[in-house]
Amino acid sequence: MYDGTSRPPLFTPARRRRALRATAAAVALSATLLTAGCGSPQATARGAKATTPTTAGFPVTVDNCGVRTTYHHAPERVVTIHQHPAELMLSLGLKDRMVGTAFPDSAVLPELKKDYKAIPELAKKEPSFETVLEAEPDLVYGGYGSAFAENEGRSRKAFADAGIDTHLNREYCGKKRVTMQDTYDEVRTVGKIFGVPDRADKLVTDLHARVDKATSAVQGKPQASVFVYDSGDKTAFTAGGKSLGTELIRLAGGKNVFADLDDVFGDVSWEQVVDRKPEVIAIYDYAGAGSVEQKKKFLLAQPVLRDVPAIRNKRFVVLPLTATLVGVRSAYAVEDLARGIHPESFA
Repeated sequence: MYDGTSRPPLFTPARRRRALRATAAAVALSATLLTAGCGSPQATARGAKATTPTTAGFPVTVDNCGVRTTYHHAPERVVTIHQHPAELMLSLGLKDRMVGTAFPDSAVLPELKKDYKAIPELAKKEPSFETVLEAEPDLVYGGYGSAFAENEGRSRKAFADAGIDTHLNREYCGKKRVTMQDTYDEVRTVGKIFGVPDRADKLVTDLHARVDKATSAVQGKPQASVFVYDSGDKTAFTAGGKSLGTELIRLAGGKNVFADLDDVFGDVSWEQVVDRKPEVIAIYDYAGAGSVEQKKKFLLAQPVLRDVPAIRNKRFVVLPLTATLVGVRSAYAVEDLARGIHPESFA
C-alpha cells in the first residue's frame, strides 16, 4: 500500500491498464485470424450447433471482436469475468442465467448488490480456465480483454474448443474511440443474445434519460477544465481523447484537459498537468490502485502542483473505474461528474 514515500501500488495499475489494452489488441487480432478460415475451430464449434432446436426469436448471430457466434437459444449458464458485464446482465434481469462472477473492481450498484452477492464469486481476479470450466457455463462474458488472455490459457479459441461460447465487451474490440453509443449498443446486443430485446430497449431508454437529465442541468454553463487521475507517481496515467471518460466529462459540462492525447489512456508529465491548469480533478477509484484518500494526499503533497486551481481549491470528483467503462454505470457517471463540476446546478 502507498505509505507516502514510494508509490508502487499507485504506479502498478498504470502498467496493468496498458497490459489490458495490449491483451485486448492481441485477442482481437487472434480472433480475426481464427475466423478467417472456414475450417477454424471456432467456425467448427458453431457449425456443430447448427442442428440444435431453435426457440422463438432465434437463431441470433452476433459478430463480436472478430468472432461470429450463432445462438440457437438464449445462454442458460453464464460466467462473467469483470464487474461491468455482471452489472449489465443484472440490470437486464438475467440473474437466473448467471452461475459465476469474477474480479469485482468496486462497490456494486446499491440496487444490484443483493443479486450480485447471490451469485458465486469464482475468483478475486481473473479465474483460471479450469475454474471457469468447473462452473459448466455455456457462455463466458468478459469485460476487459484480459478475460480471454491466451498466455493464461483462457483464449476464446480454448473456450470454443471446450464447446463454450464467448462474448467480449465491445470496448476491447479495437475501436479507435469509445462513446456512450457503445454502451447503448452493448446493452442491446446482450439483450439480443438473451432474447430480451424489450428489456434492453427499456434499459437504454432509462440510461438515456439519466444522461439527458444531467446534461440539461448544466446546459449553458461554461466548460470547466478537468484532469483525470487514474494512477502514477513519476508521471500521471490519465484518460486520453479516445476514452469514454472524455465524453462523460463533456456531457457533464466539462472538458478533458488531455482530450488531445491520441489514445484511450496514456502517461503525461506533471509539468503538462500544471500547464493546462485543470479546475477539477476526477479520480478513478478501483481495487489495487490505492485508496481515494491516498491519491488525494499524494496529489496535494506535490509541490509542482501547488498552484493548479483544482489542487488549490481541493476540487475532486471520485468515479469508480467501472463507471468509466462500457456498461450501465457510465450513465450514472455523467450525473456524478456534473454534480462535481457544476454543483451550483444541483443545489
